[in-house]
Amino acid sequence: MSVVTKCIGAAKKVKHRFEAQIKANTPVYVSPVRRIERVKTDERVVAMTFDDGPSRMLPNPQGEHKKGLTMDLVDTLERYGAKGTFDVVGSTAGNYPDEPGKPGSASWGGKKYDHYPDIGHDGEGGAQVCREEIDRLISGGHEITSHTYAHVLYGWKPLVYGRRHYLGDIEKAAADLEKLHTLLKERHGYTIRLSRPPHYVDRIAPGLSSYDALALMGYQYMAASFDGAGWLPLSSYEAEVEATWRPLEKALSEDPNSLCGQIIFQKDGFNMARRTPIADGLEKQLKLLTEAGYRVATVSELMELSPFADLGQGDGAFEAAKKLVQNGYCPAYRDNTVRPEAAMTLGELCETVFGWEAAKMRVERILQKSGPWPSGLEAAHPYGAAVELAMERGCVPRAGKFDPNAPVTGEALAAFCKALYGKTPEVPEKLNRGAVLTLLAESI
Repeated sequence: MSVVTKCIGAAKKVKHRFEAQIKANTPVYVSPVRRIERVKTDERVVAMTFDDGPSRMLPNPQGEHKKGLTMDLVDTLERYGAKGTFDVVGSTAGNYPDEPGKPGSASWGGKKYDHYPDIGHDGEGGAQVCREEIDRLISGGHEITSHTYAHVLYGWKPLVYGRRHYLGDIEKAAADLEKLHTLLKERHGYTIRLSRPPHYVDRIAPGLSSYDALALMGYQYMAASFDGAGWLPLSSYEAEVEATWRPLEKALSEDPNSLCGQIIFQKDGFNMARRTPIADGLEKQLKLLTEAGYRVATVSELMELSPFADLGQGDGAFEAAKKLVQNGYCPAYRDNTVRPEAAMTLGELCETVFGWEAAKMRVERILQKSGPWPSGLEAAHPYGAAVELAMERGCVPRAGKFDPNAPVTGEALAAFCKALYGKTPEVPEKLNRGAVLTLLAESI
């Protein structure tokens, strides 16, 4: 293993510890956009995602492979009856002027920008030029998700990509997402519903993030819970191929059910050493999963089993929460948990009902620097716009300063539902989140 690889691996571990600490100390809010890393299910079903394609370039090393990388991966998946989720870019042809970085470094694919499938070969990758590959994915029943059109960072990431160009503007981020969405819709009749931000960089500008951009598109945030490796350069190609399947083998040997509901991260492109170990590693991965009794489905198919990380078939409040999602409500937190036993606050109740409608209002208020909401909540407050909508509809009183952290009482819930549905429901005595969500589902 090279010194560069060791440094990258160490930096990744430090980053994960740092992010875990931040996550532990960051409040979690109810949100229309949920980060989908894995879902709760007892079925042996797993999803495989492939970033950065489609690509016409041949695998490297080519070996016995005769097709471009994307078509090669599709053939391998279909030999096992598997469905992949391909997180595609539109085109990186506009990401110039630029020059290649050092192989094995984070800037291998360009010092200022990313170039897929590789710098100088932009015309051989991306949905804009790979029309045949996109059609093949759709006809094969695979899923297509958005990795943005140009694969430009949303915001500044100083630790790893401090010299990279970034958008830093939610309107630019939304326009980039819309460009790829329109391409797939108008040319292929395909509607994208999920997106993964480039390099998982979420912060766009003060008060705004990738979650706001995805909310404007009506997307969910597709993350992952299991690293299929292959992206990290190792001492040899053989070592890189082994790295794609060895952790999977270990996880299944320790607990055959450990992959249930997980989303695996992979690359439909070159790794940092400009090699494609996934081309030879995918076969071994699929063989291991098949032998363990797993079905490889798309992420959307996985979410049909359960949209949530902590609720699955048979759990209390599951059917209610799922019905609410299907009807445009927002019953879960940003981390995709429902937490049915927790207490529900008034702010959460407003966001649960009005979250999607409120998302655009919140962005507009922040961009216009309009100051606090009439409720007294700050412009960037996660529930500010939803509370305003609830007040406009008479669901909560406008008098006095609104406390979004106040618990939902039986009286407040009855008044909320009376204004929203035109009838006063029988409010259950135990008012945890699960009970409130069940009542809302019964009322719509």
